[in-house]
Amino acid sequence: MNFEVLAEARSEQGSGASRRLRRAGRVPAIVYGAGAEPTNVSLDHNSIFHQLRVEAFHSSVLSLNVGGQVEKVLLRDVQHHAYKQQILHVDFQRVNPNEKLHIKVPLHFMNADIAPGVKLGGGIINHVMNELDVVCLPASLPEFIEIDLANLQAGGSIHLADVKVPEGVEIVALSRGENQTVVNCSGKVGGEEAAE
Repeated sequence: MNFEVLAEARSEQGSGASRRLRRAGRVPAIVYGAGAEPTNVSLDHNSIFHQLRVEAFHSSVLSLNVGGQVEKVLLRDVQHHAYKQQILHVDFQRVNPNEKLHIKVPLHFMNADIAPGVKLGGGIINHVMNELDVVCLPASLPEFIEIDLANLQAGGSIHLADVKVPEGVEIVALSRGENQTVVNCSGKVGGEEAAE
């Protein structure tokens, strides 16, 4: 999915300038990285608010359009108001197409309803992880990683080594020798014994 973020350059800095921007329906933001000077920009609040609600927006290379100049960036940080539905600040990192990215990618769990551990064993699926820390080139960045639970038995689990990732994508924890559980199916029998 290709996302375009429209931005305007801003020269004023400081908390007073940021408050004035927010009152005008804008969100202060910064773009940094790739060996270039950080650039202060502002975004339309409603537009970025709705884009942030799309899961893929958080794990995609975005096209940031600042006054007609387009840069490839990643969303790195978002500051929300404590209780209002308001975005206070956004950080973007420039992307170099030849440099590997370190980013979290969401997991999508498929076929949980037909997993033998659930259908036959009456077990419950427990998501231990909802996202994976990966390293890859911008062109290889997946929007999400699918995990098929069709063969998951009661008491069984799927570990990082069992996760199929697209070519060119590397799971950070596996490269460190860690093979954590991603998802498991707790069996009904174990639950009854625990209750007793």
